[in-house]
Amino acid sequence: MHAVLERQLAALAAGDIDAVMENYTPDASLLRFDGVCVGTEQIRATLSAYLTLKPRLVELRQYAECADTLFYRAIMNVGGQERGALGTLVLRDGKIWRQTAGFLGD
Repeated sequence: MHAVLERQLAALAAGDIDAVMENYTPDASLLRFDGVCVGTEQIRATLSAYLTLKPRLVELRQYAECADTLFYRAIMNVGGQERGALGTLVLRDGKIWRQTAGFLGD
């Protein structure tokens, strides 16, 4: 697993929004089915709310990496419930520049 994804999962599990945000470029974007966040201010607000659900990785089911792009499918515990999740990270300068994230079955 790429170090950026490892850092991101650890920061999410720790509930540390500052550590989470250190993984993003200043011009990052986060695309989810419930909305788009552009820039770190919007991403911070969205992920701060997500952290109240105490997300943590249960199992990484699939993972693929090519150059600057990471793609994963996982089981996450979110708000005390296990949920299927998938996402993509596109990296620039060792940080997240573009991200997609979603839960399966929603």
